[in-house]
Amino acid sequence: MALTGTKRFQNYIGGEWVDAIGGDTFESVSPANGDTIGIFPKSGPGDVDRAVEAARAAFEEWRLVPAPKRGEVLFRFGQLLIEHKDDLVDLMTREMGKVKAEAGGDVQEAIDMSYYMAGEGRRLFGQTTPSELRDKFNMSVRMPIGVVGAITPWNFPIAIPSWKMLPALVCGNTVVFKPATDTPLLGERFVELLDEAGLPKGVVNIVHGGGGAVGDRLVRHPDVRVITLTGSRETGVEVMRNAADALKHVHLELGGKNAIIVLDDADLELAADGILWSAFGTSGQRCTAASRVIVQEGAYEALQSRLVAAAEKMRLGYGWEDDTDVGPVINKAALEKIHSYTEIGKGEGARLLTGGEVATGNGLSDGYYYRPTIFGDVAPGMRIAQEEIFGPTTALIRVRDFDEAIRVSNGIKYGLSSSIFTRDVNKAFRAMRDLQAGITYINAGTIGAEVHLPFGGTKDTGNGHREAGQAALDVFTEWKSIYVDYSGRLQRAQIDTEESPAP
Repeated sequence: MALTGTKRFQNYIGGEWVDAIGGDTFESVSPANGDTIGIFPKSGPGDVDRAVEAARAAFEEWRLVPAPKRGEVLFRFGQLLIEHKDDLVDLMTREMGKVKAEAGGDVQEAIDMSYYMAGEGRRLFGQTTPSELRDKFNMSVRMPIGVVGAITPWNFPIAIPSWKMLPALVCGNTVVFKPATDTPLLGERFVELLDEAGLPKGVVNIVHGGGGAVGDRLVRHPDVRVITLTGSRETGVEVMRNAADALKHVHLELGGKNAIIVLDDADLELAADGILWSAFGTSGQRCTAASRVIVQEGAYEALQSRLVAAAEKMRLGYGWEDDTDVGPVINKAALEKIHSYTEIGKGEGARLLTGGEVATGNGLSDGYYYRPTIFGDVAPGMRIAQEEIFGPTTALIRVRDFDEAIRVSNGIKYGLSSSIFTRDVNKAFRAMRDLQAGITYINAGTIGAEVHLPFGGTKDTGNGHREAGQAALDVFTEWKSIYVDYSGRLQRAQIDTEESPAP
């Protein structure tokens, strides 16, 4: 698709495209080459208030639409994503910077989630249970909650909105959506296709702008009952604090410092492939990225050599070019942060094996490119082994045995994704049990979740909720227990009686 350049876009509120009340705007700029993607409204609290009011009004009718009919809208949305996939992929390579294959995977996740959650429109299972009393029926059902505030990041600009908004919608909620300011046009296209799929006016609204003005107002607005956020730990803590007074439902997906364990008996070629994909896919800008590689000493030297040689062959470039392996990072601030961790690692005494520099020349100087970076001889307590870098950097940590590998893997504050490469089935099962993470892979890297299983982590990675699968429905519904007494007389549960039990 052609770049939109100076085209101006709007918020979508109550079924109408409108400018921000204050008239301010901001630009979306390609991290690949600095081209302007478009101009967007820089919204404020008043714009959020308008959107929430539209969503609140739409909720009263949307919650009464039969859930199978709500699912049909999501099914049509999935079909539209398929029809527009090529254009969305091209836009993503330009606005976010992903290479084609990864951008295609991002859109495919949304397609998969559309079909999965569309099916939930005919399920949304509760439970029926026997009563302790005669002539009485018990059941539980899921009920929608109300207005959902969805705050999404730039690194999965189509997939993550689908993880949050589609289960919210099929459950009967309405949504105010704040996409990341680095990828507003992808968020805009997401909402345009939802509208084309047949959502009634006001059911989904999009408000562009920054976290301070738009996100914070969503979090504090009294009529927003659910907040779902993917972001940093620091932002998550602030959101929980600001939502506490209103006792909102808060769902957080936060940071990760994921490790791949490679034991002496591992298939090193397979392990190297998994590490390269997990460490440098999306330029390392995934919460599931493998920024630590914990290697048993017998395999360390051979694996290190393989990884360095392969990383140095990876081609940096524009994501829309077929032979690009690694695209840009999202913006200048990210580039500076990533390089600062290279300096921290060197200062801590880690050995820089390859990379560690901003890439320039050959058309890269106008974008934000960082060479795939590998550190060796990293101690588990170093900052580069403890803190989330969110870039194409990974740290090799040498360990003596399996038990030490598990301790090192668990020795961080996060607990999102984990991995182990081994041919020993006993060690594989011990790793499944003992790794403190919401996701564990055996003989695969740390990335590649599927939509029908829960996604999320332990410890500081979140606050206990999950996205995707059946677990996502618990974020966007309230349980209601229902008791139907057809005895024709007053029966009192949990009251001692002198009646004898039935024979």
